Amino acid sequence: MSDSPSTATRPSLLQPRHWPTYAWLGIAFIAARLPWTLQRALGRGIGWLALHLARSRRHAAEVNLKLCFPEKDEAWRQRLLRDSFDALGVGVFEFARAWWGKIDVIRPQVQWEGLEHLKALQAEGRGVLLVSGHFMTLEMCGRLLCDHVPLAGMYRKYRNPVMEWAVKSGRLKYACAMFANEDIRATVRHLKKGGFLWYAPDQDMRGKDSVFVPFFGMPASTITATHQFARMTGCAVVPYFHRRVGSGYVLKIAPPLPDFPTDDVVADTAQVNAAIEEMVREAPAQYLWIHRRFKRQPEGRSNFYD
Repeated sequence: MSDSPSTATRPSLLQPRHWPTYAWLGIAFIAARLPWTLQRALGRGIGWLALHLARSRRHAAEVNLKLCFPEKDEAWRQRLLRDSFDALGVGVFEFARAWWGKIDVIRPQVQWEGLEHLKALQAEGRGVLLVSGHFMTLEMCGRLLCDHVPLAGMYRKYRNPVMEWAVKSGRLKYACAMFANEDIRATVRHLKKGGFLWYAPDQDMRGKDSVFVPFFGMPASTITATHQFARMTGCAVVPYFHRRVGSGYVLKIAPPLPDFPTDDVVADTAQVNAAIEEMVREAPAQYLWIHRRFKRQPEGRSNFYD
């Protein structure tokens, strides 16, 4: 029997093929309990190693920065590249801390902007699709947001069953449910019942309904699910931005997108991309640049990352 959106079953420890993954998770479990200042320092070290060892991902990030910031000089882009890998390394510890650590020391350092928009929608009983991008702060800030509203998430399933259990069970410690990206019916029911759902539509999802709309002036294959969910459920679509500032965070909730959805799926998807681009420009170093965002173009597969 498969897990429900609110449960996760742990694979057996008796199967040797699972032991290496459990060993890595054990290290992450210990790392989640280190002091926050030490986690940030170690994270920057991991980011430095990734910058020099993960060459294909570094190359993807360099290409993305060149495509998205052609007006900047190479020195500026290289500084941003280094900063982004620093944020990536710190993000590894943020993920672990969000799943298995304590965040009491962090809560007093959080600045909230626009939380009243969510409270008003919650009072109306209206479903909310919180649209964000893949920033390295997403896991920690998702847990922080759950202090104020019951929040579900949508995610891509892992092929490794141990990782699937770890990610899902870790998030279910604070999220009210986790929907796999193919579990459309359950997601629609959740939104129709007035549920809140975090969603990031800013990656190239092959095999999904998508259109090409601008992202930093480049055609980017973007899934149309934001438009479709809003059309099917009547939920509000709310841009949600989060960033790290020093040892704390800023979480910004924008008002719902007005007159959304329209009858034009391309225009609606472009509006969502524009909202995410605005978030990225505010904290570019904390965005996940290592994803090959422009690998598909209207004329076919691009050669940008070759």
